[in-house]
Amino acid sequence: MMSEALRGHLDALILAVLEREPLHGYAVMEALQVSSGGALDLPTGSLYPALRRLERAGLVESEWSTVSGRRRRTYQLTAAGSRALATERTKWRDFAAMVDGVLHPGPATA
Repeated sequence: MMSEALRGHLDALILAVLEREPLHGYAVMEALQVSSGGALDLPTGSLYPALRRLERAGLVESEWSTVSGRRRRTYQLTAAGSRALATERTKWRDFAAMVDGVLHPGPATA
């Protein structure tokens, strides 16, 4: 169920964790897991293609850096990525409100 629910939202989740600070790929996975209370345990086979896709779209940019003595690619949000994240947050709120209205309807109106 979780992977089906996640489909279509992974990019926004990645953008949201990169909004806080630039991170290397493994740190993005850890941030997603921590932010979700452990519910998101994303395989690397999903994360790295998504990061490359976001970079090709101009929503994130990357550079090589040394972290804890290891060379890693660090990703950060671009201005376009910030705008895309704001749009995704609005779409999510609208979608969540619609689903909530269906699952928890108020009193019927005549």
